[in-house]
Amino acid sequence: MKKLRDQALAAKAWPFEEARRLLARAEKRAAEGKPVERVLFETGYGPSGLPHIGTFGEVARTSWVRHAFETLSDIPTRLIAFSDDMDGLRKVPDNLPQPDMLAANLGKPLTSVPDPFGTHDSFGHHMNARLRAFLDHFGFRYEFYSSTDTYKAGIFDAALLRILANYDKIMAVMLPTLGEERQETYSPFLPVSPRSGKVLLAKVVRHDVAKGTITYLEEDGSEETVPVTGGHCKLQWKPDMGMRWAALGVDYEMYGKDHLTSAKLYDAICRIAGGTPPEQYMFELFLDDQGQKISKSKGNGISVEQWLSYGPAESLALFMFQKPRTAKRLYFDVIPKAVDEYIAFLDAYHSNETSEEQRLENPVWHIHGGKVPDEKYPVSFALLLNLVSASNAHNREVLWGNIRAYAPQASPQANPGVDRLVGYALRYYEDFVKPTKVFRAPDAKERAALEDLAAALEKLGDERDGALVQNVVYEVGKAHGFEPLRAWFAALYEVLLGQSQGPRFGSFAALFGCAQTAAMIRQALAGEFLK
Repeated sequence: MKKLRDQALAAKAWPFEEARRLLARAEKRAAEGKPVERVLFETGYGPSGLPHIGTFGEVARTSWVRHAFETLSDIPTRLIAFSDDMDGLRKVPDNLPQPDMLAANLGKPLTSVPDPFGTHDSFGHHMNARLRAFLDHFGFRYEFYSSTDTYKAGIFDAALLRILANYDKIMAVMLPTLGEERQETYSPFLPVSPRSGKVLLAKVVRHDVAKGTITYLEEDGSEETVPVTGGHCKLQWKPDMGMRWAALGVDYEMYGKDHLTSAKLYDAICRIAGGTPPEQYMFELFLDDQGQKISKSKGNGISVEQWLSYGPAESLALFMFQKPRTAKRLYFDVIPKAVDEYIAFLDAYHSNETSEEQRLENPVWHIHGGKVPDEKYPVSFALLLNLVSASNAHNREVLWGNIRAYAPQASPQANPGVDRLVGYALRYYEDFVKPTKVFRAPDAKERAALEDLAAALEKLGDERDGALVQNVVYEVGKAHGFEPLRAWFAALYEVLLGQSQGPRFGSFAALFGCAQTAAMIRQALAGEFLK
């Protein structure tokens, strides 16, 4: 254990860098004579629309930092997944059923709005269930906190009364960040109207610290007085973040780049509420296929369920792990690349040439919590996709016949990961590859080269050595004057597979079979694919 801890102290992977910041925070508190009973991580979720991958990426990344910290220290940890489900429904999301019903409940807390899907007690409960199902699917260790339940249970009461007692200080922090018109009506407290049940953006005309109440203007202009405790009020989202840090004693929180300008406000309000701001990490936002920020309400980008229809959970985790501070395009065409990168990292982890220090830098160590499966992938996802494309296979048995010929020891039982990839490849090909295939006829130079390649492959017979087959493909391209050789490989994919790129052609031919590949070339030369 000591050896692992020493290695982790020097590791450069970003979760270890974050964990060392947390360890320094804990050591500083201990040096000041403050007991460090646990380190608390928090992630936030706004359940106003269907959950999207960015939300869950926050939990995954935070969990990796937590695991890295647990590798460095024996201090107990907790992770809270906090849902802001007491927030009022401000607009009707574009991608939900029963929009008229939702419109009739605008302004009410999400946990008071009926569930448009008809499966849970409320809109908020439905969205929370979506969140928890995903977290459970990944096996995350977490405690779920509902804003509604936490406010109503009085867990925030002491911090809320402190906010009330320092009302003017809070206003001094917030007002400079607001426009002139908004300054006239702003209050950190949002009363839940006892008349309409709505969370009101109401003007507060008086606050009484002794009684723990605010008096505000109702929708009809009359005055109403409510306690700030017990769930009768909630805070505006910026004060709420800082108050929550103080009330719960949060030590670490991640947030997207859109929160960056508000970070100083969160810190200031946390201190006013009697807490110490947590260590924080800003990550970049995901973009859709048009380069726009993905949005819960718009439903652009990819949903969790969609990704998991075309790739394993590990590939999604890897996509989240890599370069969290770089904006990344999150759309369907990133899935095959993420799958094959995961396979490559897994192979590297188990390589005899990889040191223990290098394994701690490998993303799969973090993704699997240090318990990396000894899974073998004799073929890549890209190869499987091209095998489906070339063979027009529509079932697992045909694909497994090719895989076993290429790797005789492989089987669905010995390689369950590959078996899952076969299913993903069939589905991905039908939905994304097949509709976009565009074959073209070869020009004279390409036709001559393809004829020679077909003859050379026929001579190779049952050869399954991808490197050897690749050398033959190279030599044919060179002999016909392709310079650079990438033009030769582009021609192979465009003429034979109807696509602009693919994996190493030699590996593909070895997997598909040299004789079968030669037959495919002759079909293309006869113009059969253009029909």
